Amino acid sequence: MSDASEVEEDPFAPVQSPRLWRDEVWTAKVIRNEGDEGWAVSMTRHGESEPALVAPWTMGRDKKNPKPLDMAAFNTWVKTASEVLRRHEQQLHAQLHKSAYVSTDHGRVLVTLDIVPDEFEPNATLSAFDADGGELARVRVSPAFKLNGASALAWVESEFARPSSR
Repeated sequence: MSDASEVEEDPFAPVQSPRLWRDEVWTAKVIRNEGDEGWAVSMTRHGESEPALVAPWTMGRDKKNPKPLDMAAFNTWVKTASEVLRRHEQQLHAQLHKSAYVSTDHGRVLVTLDIVPDEFEPNATLSAFDADGGELARVRVSPAFKLNGASALAWVESEFARPSSR
């Protein structure tokens, strides 16, 4: 079996060519921009259907063809695409896990909201913790519940009664 047929059989086999680089995690492809406006690099993580990053790529010396990919460029694109994914994960985490501190006569209370974005049964859990991390209360609430300082304080002052679904 030739090397070329092995690459064709294994879609994740390492490749290092002027317009396609692939390692065990990422594939970088140099593609023509839509509307024939130059070139771009598409970075796709193996197993994902959509690229994590598509960004402009440099023209070659002839001003018609793209500059070839090389190891330094590929490594830079891997780092950039990884950072984009990390920022997306951090943003999603921030949307699904919120917290607020409130001061009471008994000390500070941490109120958290953890949202489960299930396709069929989205839900959320509202929890309260004392200064030592001990759980004071836990109730299931609508995933649309808005946690902020005022709603956290109202819940604590209600002695942790289930908030109404508004």
